Amino acid sequence: MTRAAPVMSIAEAHRLLTSPGARFEMEALDRGGRPVRAWKNGPKSLVDLYMGAAAFSTRTFMVYEQERVSFDAFRRAAMAFAQALIAHGVAKGDRVAIVMRNQPEWPVVFYGVALVGGIATPLNAWWSAAELAFAIKQSGATVAVFDEERFERVRDVLPECADVRLRFVSRHIGPVPDGVRSLEGLIGRPDDWARLPPAGAPPRAVGPEDSATLFYTSGTSGLPKGVLATHRAVTTPIFATLLSHARAFVRRGEVPPVPDPNTKQKRYLLAIPLFHVTGCFSTLAIAMAVGGMLVLLRKWEPEAAMALIARERIAAIGGVPTIAWQLLEHPRRHEYDLSSVDAVSYGGAPAAAELVRRLRQDFPAAHVGCGWGMTETCATLTHHFAEDCEDRPESCGPATPVADLKIVDADGVTLPIGEIGELWVRGPHVITGYWGMPEAAAAADGWLRTGDLARLDHEGFCYIVDRAKDVIIRGGENIYSVEVENVLYHHPAVMDAALVPIFHPILGEEAGAVVTLKPGAQASEDELKAFVRHRLAAFKTPTRILTHDAPLPRNANGKIIKAELRKLFVGRASTEPIEL
Repeated sequence: MTRAAPVMSIAEAHRLLTSPGARFEMEALDRGGRPVRAWKNGPKSLVDLYMGAAAFSTRTFMVYEQERVSFDAFRRAAMAFAQALIAHGVAKGDRVAIVMRNQPEWPVVFYGVALVGGIATPLNAWWSAAELAFAIKQSGATVAVFDEERFERVRDVLPECADVRLRFVSRHIGPVPDGVRSLEGLIGRPDDWARLPPAGAPPRAVGPEDSATLFYTSGTSGLPKGVLATHRAVTTPIFATLLSHARAFVRRGEVPPVPDPNTKQKRYLLAIPLFHVTGCFSTLAIAMAVGGMLVLLRKWEPEAAMALIARERIAAIGGVPTIAWQLLEHPRRHEYDLSSVDAVSYGGAPAAAELVRRLRQDFPAAHVGCGWGMTETCATLTHHFAEDCEDRPESCGPATPVADLKIVDADGVTLPIGEIGELWVRGPHVITGYWGMPEAAAAADGWLRTGDLARLDHEGFCYIVDRAKDVIIRGGENIYSVEVENVLYHHPAVMDAALVPIFHPILGEEAGAVVTLKPGAQASEDELKAFVRHRLAAFKTPTRILTHDAPLPRNANGKIIKAELRKLFVGRASTEPIEL
């Protein structure tokens, strides 16, 4: 049956939802001499978000293995850590490195830093000792908080980090080494937090334009850069996502639900790292804003995730597309009761339209959502949900009302609707700049140059086509990797796919693909080539298609590490004729 057309356009829905007196009303602000739109009623800082969470004090906030932490206990622990930082001389603007896996202490430290006006500096827990030492030194962090595993990893290189004068370690087994303080010695273990002194008023005044966080880019090429963002920037995506959900209601002619602390608590699975903006702002911050329960995974493992969904009756799951695919294709999925799931969202990496179809088929009670953002936009800048996502599954949604998008050519000239060019964005959630790198401008005239190639349709829905640096140029013809990858995803045997360039002495480059097949599925290289050739121009068909025996390598942000895949083709010359 054909679905009825929306009763309201995107522009009309935005006007209704942001009208004077509405929940998502906007206000005009000056940012460096340029006007911006911002949420009038949303939290203006992480401190606002922390204080607002008091409305949910009796609810369970975090579940981690057998530990359960209430909102009240979390707020007490964060305030206790903040007071300890002040007692140890931590000043406003000091950087505090957080080097931990997902565990209840992570949000406690993060919000404790915010309460004293410090700059929370989350570092990638997957990094090597050398990479962690680089970021600690480059940020000038004066405090570093580790879990035991990360501490042992960097222990020998910590003397190189001369600025760090306070070192805390969490969940350390055995005596704590000299020169390091036990985090539990300050705030106790999670079971103890409810007995800490009540959380009072914030110890320091923190404003919307004060610096809040210093996240580091993934560093898939070159050294990672520290991305500095304000409190307003990091809290803007909360309403961006919530508005997308409300827009789905008004687009179908319904009234959005009104937030109510007494309604049933939403339960979220945190399947991605908190040191990534998606985990920190699109999951943790949303749960805090709506009083949701956050169920933390120690590390991503599909069957462990399914067990938690069934045990905790989790409603919302999200992350990168690979997470959704691994749940869909797991051979033991039907052994677990996943009927509580009513929302599946993803972002951080391109996905095929087939993923939306499969999610709607296998999770019929769940709506699907998709968004686009980057570290430099503090997560969500475009987003759509439910029917909009299902009707335009290859889009990452329209810009939220406080943001603007445009597509430009190599000279910065705005292109017409439908044409492909570089995506430029602006809004209050665009970062201040890169730490210690004034030459690496984050924006020009308020516009952030994303490096993504994209197009817009007539309603403003954005379609990411490729990373500018990942376009394969074969004999002067552009091959956009997402286009070819999407075709491969439509093959019934393919679970994961990536396109990379292969050097060619005459053409310059040609396309090579690496795929992971679904469990028990089979497909030959010739079959996959024929599948692509039947659907795309011949020059876009990969010259070689290699089968990988595991999910493709990704960094912590969910992006495929294509540099590793390119190595698979070294010395593998094509034997097929060239068609120009």
